[in-house]
Order: sequence, then structure tokens, then C-alpha cells
Amino acid sequence: MSSRAHEFLLLHALPMTSTPPDRICATCGRPFSWRKKWARDWGNVRYCSKACRGGPGARGEALERVILGLLGKRSTGSTICPSEAARAVEPEEWRDLMEDARRAARRLVHAGKVEITQKGRVVDPGTFRGPIRIRRVR
Repeated sequence: MSSRAHEFLLLHALPMTSTPPDRICATCGRPFSWRKKWARDWGNVRYCSKACRGGPGARGEALERVILGLLGKRSTGSTICPSEAARAVEPEEWRDLMEDARRAARRLVHAGKVEITQKGRVVDPGTFRGPIRIRRVR
């Protein structure tokens, strides 16, 4: 390939991206993209929304500890359901904690401590839908 053809490909055929790479929300663990309104402060942006700005809170941290504790009691490769962690933290109102338990699992995935699986296969923590299981990283 001639240098002129190579230059053409670089300038015209390949997409040019000017936005920084995606980040992972510190609260919910989901990826989020750069927005123009964050241009001046992108280096300090940690949360995807106002709802996540409060951080995981005491309940979220308790769920993380419970998830790791439950997995620690199981054999290697065994999984738990997020509902088990939610029931351990709040036995009567555990259903209200299900999304918080899933968020805690996503944070633990990004910390490299657990994997989220569906039907035995590891799934992307930012895009999964439906029932999940949580296991320690192999």
C-alpha cells in the first residue's frame, strides 16, 4: 500500500473519535459515556447520574460484604443468587434490595473479586438482563 493510500485511510476511512473512553459508575457499576456538559470536569466525574451520586451507602457496602461472605462459605466454583445476599441483609424486605444487590455484584466485578454468570457463562456486568448468579473469580 502506498503512503498516499495509507494516509487516505487514516484521514477518511477510519472513524475519528474525539471523546474519552467510557467510565464505570462508582455506585451502580454500569458503564457511562462522556457528555459535553462534563467536558471541563471529566477527570473528576465518578457517577453516571444524580441518583448514583450518593454512593453505595451503608446498605450497599453491607451487601458487598455479605456476597463475599456467602461465597467464602461455598466451594470453589459455586454460585449464589443476589436474593440470598438481600435476604441476609434484610430478611423481611429483601425484594426491595434486589437492585442494590445486583449493583453490589457489579461493583465487585469491577474490583476483580467476582463474576456474574447466566446459564453458567460469564456476562458483561454493564449489559446483562434477567436472572443472574454470582461466583468468585476463577
